[in-house]
Amino acid sequence: MKRLSSLAGLAAGAKLVPACLIAFFCLSRLCVGQTYNGLSYSVSGTDITITGYTGPGGVVTVPSTIPGVSGTVTSIGDSAFYGCSGLTSVAIPDSVTSIAGDAFAYCSSLTSVTIPNSVTSIGNFAFAFCSSLTNATIPDSVASIGDSAFYGCSGLTSVAIPDSVTSIAGDAFAFCSSLSAITAGTQNSAYASLSGVLFNKSRSTLIAYPGGNSRTYSIPSTVTSVGEEAFDGCSGLTNVTIPNSVTSIGFEAFYGCSGLTTVIIPSSVTNIGEEAFCGCSGLTSLIIPDSLTSIGVAAFDGCSGLASVTIPNSLTNIVEEAFIDCSGLTSVTIPNSVISIGDNAFRGCFGLTNVTIPGSVTSIGDQAFEGCQGLTNVTIPSSVTSIVAGAFYYCSNLTSAYFQGNAPASFGNQVFDLDAAGFTLYYPANATGFTTPAWNGYPALPYSGSLLGSLQVTLAPAGAVSAGAQWQVDGGAWQSSGATVSGLAPGSHTVAF
Repeated sequence: MKRLSSLAGLAAGAKLVPACLIAFFCLSRLCVGQTYNGLSYSVSGTDITITGYTGPGGVVTVPSTIPGVSGTVTSIGDSAFYGCSGLTSVAIPDSVTSIAGDAFAYCSSLTSVTIPNSVTSIGNFAFAFCSSLTNATIPDSVASIGDSAFYGCSGLTSVAIPDSVTSIAGDAFAFCSSLSAITAGTQNSAYASLSGVLFNKSRSTLIAYPGGNSRTYSIPSTVTSVGEEAFDGCSGLTNVTIPNSVTSIGFEAFYGCSGLTTVIIPSSVTNIGEEAFCGCSGLTSLIIPDSLTSIGVAAFDGCSGLASVTIPNSLTNIVEEAFIDCSGLTSVTIPNSVISIGDNAFRGCFGLTNVTIPGSVTSIGDQAFEGCQGLTNVTIPSSVTSIVAGAFYYCSNLTSAYFQGNAPASFGNQVFDLDAAGFTLYYPANATGFTTPAWNGYPALPYSGSLLGSLQVTLAPAGAVSAGAQWQVDGGAWQSSGATVSGLAPGSHTVAF
């Protein structure tokens, strides 16, 4: 049915229809756009949904019925009170069964809310950023708490999860900086708590750590998985001990833990999820074990305090954005197990002065090292067949790139653009695919074998040698004391013992 803006133009003798169908947009038995005491509402059958609020704020009591309307208020709709900064208290009637997404989001003056025991679901972001909310009692009727339901409620001090709750979505209590405890009912079938920390029932997955809890924490040995967003926004956390029972660290598990300084990942962990440590700007020490088989996208994005990283030889790929914007990173050791360096993997690592790309790597991704202004030279091994656009773009101090083999079959645009004045590309005199004096727009010169160097290392003391001590260069094969590695191109190399 069309929306009718007025009665004008109706033909004489036209059949009259109910007022709600004339004054408001309606579909079937649905009427929307009506108001009562500053509350906008819609009607569907006998169900009334509160859809908005234009009143003065302060203390608001949502009615269970509206005069002249058949039915009861059963839902607080999407964004109904969104951004009502003058709202200080709200009482919800026991006819309401659901509080929808964003219903009270950004109600910054809201200090208390009465949720009746008729409510079964609290939607995504329902109370997000209600910074003055100090208490929220979740009744024993609620079965599900949505994604980020109480996100950013910085005044909230404690939360009790009743026995009825069977589903809590990610980030439900993230960035609640005063929250000291999340407790689950003893008869809850899905969740359990220990010392104010929320787990699944068997305590094998850590679900949520309260942002205002202790600055140091040891994860119990029953835990095998640090859940998605478990420590999200716990900026006061400075140290966490992860036991060797843990095998996986989930998506955004430690996102925004800016106070975290040290993390030791045990050798039991095989997977680190996307953005797991994103924004951990205070992290200065990181040990990644050889057990790891995958690191998620942007896992260490913005860890600006990290100075060095050693990537374990259990990894075959450095995924996109893995260490993007780690501006304090000065060196990275890439093992010869790695075959690809993903898009933006080290973009914005301004302090990076040394990176050794091993002879196992076949591809370097889009903008992989863009903006690494500390790099002065780079060696591209003969294994590399693909360098994607902007891989070394705006490395403003990069003066030279030494290729050790034939020209890559695939070479993108702007790979070395905006590098140092006088940047020159060098390639073996017997290599194919290159041209001189320029190749792909960059000055290019051949070099003979005389430019390649060698390295000999003698280990001490003798006891260490007899015990089997060895060394390697650039993540290559392990060498015994006194061995020589040849064919090294000019530039920096990494020796490990």
